[in-house]
Amino acid sequence: MNIVIIGSGTMGAGIAQTAIQSGHRAILTDPDSASRQRAQERISSGLQRGIERGRLPESLDSYLDRLSIKDAIPNSDVNWVIEAAPERSELKQKIFHDLDERYPSTVWLASNTSSIAISKLKVNASRHPERIGGLHFFNPVPRMALVEIIRGMDTSDEYVTAARKLVASLGKTGIVVPDRPGFLVNRVARPYYLEGLRMVDEGVAPMETVDQVMEGAGFPMGPFRVMDLVGVDVNLSVTKSVYEQTYYDERYRPHGWQEQLVERGYWGRKSGRGFYRYE
Repeated sequence: MNIVIIGSGTMGAGIAQTAIQSGHRAILTDPDSASRQRAQERISSGLQRGIERGRLPESLDSYLDRLSIKDAIPNSDVNWVIEAAPERSELKQKIFHDLDERYPSTVWLASNTSSIAISKLKVNASRHPERIGGLHFFNPVPRMALVEIIRGMDTSDEYVTAARKLVASLGKTGIVVPDRPGFLVNRVARPYYLEGLRMVDEGVAPMETVDQVMEGAGFPMGPFRVMDLVGVDVNLSVTKSVYEQTYYDERYRPHGWQEQLVERGYWGRKSGRGFYRYE
């Protein structure tokens, strides 16, 4: 199967790596040459680690033979297109308008958005809106088993069936969720992050203790370590999106501490500093 991924950031690169690991051919596209180079390095490094640890049976060259990284999307021989561009509604709306105009109805189109309504993203895609839905992967994509399959307004049953098959072929577990703010996982996760922020801000406990307690309770990572892993900026963007889409429900109000970190460029592991410092 030929899968086009639009956007070569962390999520796009992770989806591409997962696709080629699973025997598919991935065409990763991005107009920015530096981003394409980083994606190439990230994917090669991730594959090499998997081979060295015995998780991947093929050679590095064998996997990379199924990967193409380009500055533009192809016009033919495409089964799926997965958009993994930055979380900006206007940008994604333009992408889906262009994809809807470019490809016939036999090509499935999906967004990896983490919180923006699918029905909003395809508002300008009027030719075949029924073949557009959501495929929300989680970071790091090669390791995280869950994928949310989002059914937007007009999304067909055939899309959901095809999405289930694709997700299964990637070795993932797909769950079908409604097109609601934050879908399911990010809706549930908001209080995990926000209450942790409030507790530290109110002097209930330092963030190290909050993380330690939650990890001791069985969570793989405490809220502050998770925010640093996924990106403080990304986490804040999702919180803002859910807050706005729920008509400013106080339960999802973004926290000022997080805003300050983002403004300072402390975005977590990827920038060397977030709530914690990283060498």
